[in-house]
Amino acid sequence: MELKPGIKKSNEMIVTKELCANAWGSGGLEVYATPAMIALMENTAWASVEPCMEEGRSTVGTKLDVSHMSASPVGARITCESELVEVDGRRLVFKVSASDDAGLIGEGMHERFIINTEKFMARTEAKLK
Repeated sequence: MELKPGIKKSNEMIVTKELCANAWGSGGLEVYATPAMIALMENTAWASVEPCMEEGRSTVGTKLDVSHMSASPVGARITCESELVEVDGRRLVFKVSASDDAGLIGEGMHERFIINTEKFMARTEAKLK
């Protein structure tokens, strides 16, 4: 698969108590947590382009601009969609959205960078020295 705008991916999941704001520490209610929605958006974008990566390369999330506009209860089915809208060298820009059965719950933009996995991990682990 060629890395170019237009690559799309979709993921689905069911909201469990473990994915709620009161479990993630992002609020006190038993509703789908914003950090859980963001994690699903990042995972969907990452998975959409991972098959395009050469051996020893991957992507890391670097920027998010996301709105969470509607709450979803335990048991709701969440569908996340990502679309690669821009490739600028190593920078990848995605449009991301999440919906439950009642409609759109969140949307925004997500940026990822292509990295050399070995070099990235070496720099990261060097922070502990």
